[in-house]
Amino acid sequence: MVEQNWQLVRKQDTLIKRARIIQQIRAFFIERDFLEVETPHRIPANAPELFIDAVASDNWFLQTSPELCMKRLLAAGYPLLFQICRCWREGERSKTHLPEYTMLEWYRSHCDYHQLMDDCEKLLLHLCPDNVLKWQGKSIDLTPPWPRITVAEAFKLFSPISLETVLETDEFDTTIALKIEPRLPQDKPLFLTEYPVKYASLARKKPADPHVAERFELYIGGIEIANAFSELNDPDEQRQRFQLEESQRRAAGKSSYPTPKPFLNELATLPPAAGIALGVDRLIMLLCDKNEIDEVVTFIPEQL
Repeated sequence: MVEQNWQLVRKQDTLIKRARIIQQIRAFFIERDFLEVETPHRIPANAPELFIDAVASDNWFLQTSPELCMKRLLAAGYPLLFQICRCWREGERSKTHLPEYTMLEWYRSHCDYHQLMDDCEKLLLHLCPDNVLKWQGKSIDLTPPWPRITVAEAFKLFSPISLETVLETDEFDTTIALKIEPRLPQDKPLFLTEYPVKYASLARKKPADPHVAERFELYIGGIEIANAFSELNDPDEQRQRFQLEESQRRAAGKSSYPTPKPFLNELATLPPAAGIALGVDRLIMLLCDKNEIDEVVTFIPEQL
């Protein structure tokens, strides 16, 4: 006799809750006049980044993020946008990583990344109206405002290695992951802000301090949930950053990626704006009190 797939059977309650959470997320943004959009999953070029490898699809790629298409919509005059979609990144697999995952991205025109921090606080309170998130024996207070500390402050407080040293030795990401993240306070969500401009990605420089970018990452329970920034809208500077990422990829022996020319061509018409990418699967881990990402998705790669 053929038995039911017990791995799917035991996930049923979690998957029902997942569906309801996604419905609540969608309602949150619709109630605030955001336009839900759908952009192509298969594209000719992603934004080139040293530590992100795209999944090839014939001579194109599966998207690592919908950001380029969504920013083109911003540049065309769409002021408030959100999207819940699938994204792919080659070789990412851990307790909090999947090579195919669900991303929530939203964008606002005529604001900076501070407004996105407010959005994050309001979204979590919408999903947890009692202001408390209980996860893995922890009680996380969601009452705003949430702490905001700069990367420089985090290195002084939590790292045995100085920020200046890791920037010289290219050990920034490793130090953040191994030395700082485990020591971040976990009684409340936390915004880690003002990343060194070397790690600005597609973020604009802070006008008052051009050595840092207007970028933040959101941590809840010690897990990185979201990455956000005020958008760079200077096509020349963005082109230079893409070229630098490509040269670093080649130096690391990685494959080269094409330049996203339509995005760069339209970037000059992008108004002041801010955007954020939030990992839906990780958020659902927290809301469902699960310790691994495998527990909150229908199928993991190893089961296919």
